Amino acid sequence: MPANLPPQYFEAERSFRQAKGPAEKIAALEEMLAIMPKHKGTDHLRAELRSRMAKLNQQLGKKSGAQRTSMAIEKEGAAQIAVVGLPNSGKSQLVASMTNASPAVADYPLTTHQALPGMMEFEDIKIQLIDTPPLAPQTIQWWLPPMLRQADALLVMVDLSYDPLAQIAQIKEQLGQMRILLNGEEADAETQAVAWQKRALIVGNKIDLDNGQNHQALLDCCQEHPPVAISASEGAGLGELKLKIYQMLDIIRVYTKAPGQKADLADPIVLPRGSTLQEAATAVHKDFAASLKFARIWGSGKHDGIMAKRDHILEDGDIIELHL
Repeated sequence: MPANLPPQYFEAERSFRQAKGPAEKIAALEEMLAIMPKHKGTDHLRAELRSRMAKLNQQLGKKSGAQRTSMAIEKEGAAQIAVVGLPNSGKSQLVASMTNASPAVADYPLTTHQALPGMMEFEDIKIQLIDTPPLAPQTIQWWLPPMLRQADALLVMVDLSYDPLAQIAQIKEQLGQMRILLNGEEADAETQAVAWQKRALIVGNKIDLDNGQNHQALLDCCQEHPPVAISASEGAGLGELKLKIYQMLDIIRVYTKAPGQKADLADPIVLPRGSTLQEAATAVHKDFAASLKFARIWGSGKHDGIMAKRDHILEDGDIIELHL
């Protein structure tokens, strides 16, 4: 069975060949594994890459613990979102205000040197936010580009106390050098095949310091993807931001129930919007889709408890009862 590897895989493979040490090689291998499609045709290659990673980890030795933590953060919750921005834009304050993390927060630039994850609660799910070092050319470390490429989406922080359009231009330039494009942004023909398209939400921070003109300028330039104005330090607009983050991810929550019992409304299955009943069954257990006899659904059907086919498109809040 052919591997059918995408162009981004070969770009990561080239980064692996050009890497200078074990840590950089591991980061490239992690990116290759994240990009690689999961099917029988890639099983042998996946095992080979993991074997290489094991040998490189041995080379790093015990001294590499802190370094490994900063370059590879395992995804948790419904999605992983990296918070990016220029120095002193308020990234760390935002992560501290919206999650259980405690990044260093100060009113001077370049406070953040490592990536730090935290879990943001939204209704009955959790979404992982990662505070990242600022996008300043002299401070970008080798592990940051693969981390941003692997994230499900980006929060782009802009300081509303000065020109937001100039900041967006600088941020896009830095991300472009990492071959990361935002919200369907077009690349030139040379980089298009190996570019990572990322959903992104622009966040205008420090609304309390804005005279109104900078926020309006931001709105005028980003009409297709409206930004959210907040004050991370004062907590203004954070509720709206959480909702916008959830909407940007374009995911749904589906709940399960056993026959004759109440639905489990505490631990939903999180799926991409447009997912089918069969895909939900697979998410519950990898073998359920094959053994599924029929299912009943509450929520988006014409009648509660109606029998649904495998190709039924689920909606946010649906409750499913699987019969195997």
